[in-house]
Amino acid sequence: MYAIILTGGKQYKVAVGDEVSVEKLNAAEGDEVSFDVLLLEQDGEVTVGTPTVAGVVASAKVVEHGKGKKVIVFKYKPKKNIRTKNGHRQPYTKVAITAIG
Repeated sequence: MYAIILTGGKQYKVAVGDEVSVEKLNAAEGDEVSFDVLLLEQDGEVTVGTPTVAGVVASAKVVEHGKGKKVIVFKYKPKKNIRTKNGHRQPYTKVAITAIG
């Protein structure tokens, strides 16, 4: 059994017991959160929502908050001695899927 959930403008394929890093959520560590289910596969039968599957949510527990690896952003303009170097670390929330249904 798996489901496709939507959070942070992205879609994730999840199953019970999976740990997924999603865009940062406003929830404390240990809190329960729920996600809308776009597609549900159960016993070989696929249910596609319009836009979500009615009455089905994916429950998850917030494991931790963190930041991803640093990405270097380097911009320059040739022949002008203009150079800019910035770093970016995207915040994320790691959630553990506890139930789908």
